[in-house]
Amino acid sequence: MDLVGVCRAFVSVSERGSFTVGAAAARMSQSVASRRVAALEERFGEPLFERTSRRAVLTPFGRDMLPVARQLVQAADVLLHEADAAKRKPWRLAVPGICSTAGLARLVAEARGHGVTLDLRVATPAQRLELIHAQQVRAALLAVPEDEATWSVPLGLATARDPGVRRVYVETLRVGRASPEPARRIWIQPEDDVPHIRDPLTRLRDAVGLRPAQLVAAGDLTTAAAEVLSTRDLLLCSPAQAGELSLTWRPIGEITLSRGFALTAAADGNPQHIEGRLGGAIARCLGAGAPADTGEGAEA
Repeated sequence: MDLVGVCRAFVSVSERGSFTVGAAAARMSQSVASRRVAALEERFGEPLFERTSRRAVLTPFGRDMLPVARQLVQAADVLLHEADAAKRKPWRLAVPGICSTAGLARLVAEARGHGVTLDLRVATPAQRLELIHAQQVRAALLAVPEDEATWSVPLGLATARDPGVRRVYVETLRVGRASPEPARRIWIQPEDDVPHIRDPLTRLRDAVGLRPAQLVAAGDLTTAAAEVLSTRDLLLCSPAQAGELSLTWRPIGEITLSRGFALTAAADGNPQHIEGRLGGAIARCLGAGAPADTGEGAEA
């Protein structure tokens, strides 16, 4: 039995003294209202109304039941109102700065189609972790190692000029002490300045004999991209970012690096319903699975 539904019919009919008028006020047909009141009477084992051809008059038992039934209906209305308000409440989500404006807009638009209002906070990996700990967001896309990730984004090296090879080997950036050419640098943007990406690349730099200054952590992507566009330097980035910057992207020859992301909720929250509804949109926003333009030609 739909207890709220039958009580709603009972309260509406009792307040208007008519099954016809009461049913209309409760937005149901007279036959539905009659069946619901009859079901409630059967459940109680007592009549609620004395029915006449024109009026529905409460019995003494009905008068006793009316206040409690009214409280139940009012409580149900409050519950429904609060549920609607909770669904409309923005879901504050911390996202990485690598997402394009178009990608973020599509994510917000798709979320609205699922009845979710997103309030995005763009932040660095460290800032996203701080936002979660301070509970200033409901969830965040945290940077994690690939084996802990829900979404994975391949990383490689991008240049302003086509390198003419299928892979870029870091060891080819080594320069002799007498070389007149400036040493080519690899720029790391803030999103990739995390231990599980920075440390393997640093070890590779040292292993192949590059100078310490050939691996640079940039304060922002714009600065790093500007250096790469105006020199022969390289940018550690995803295929999608390379495309946005009109750079040529290639995998790294010696190692495989990936950005890993996992959706983490603040406190005891559960982000699974967001992940279930928006997992595909989040993947597209991050560039996860974006095809790499590996080009043709020999490996160097």
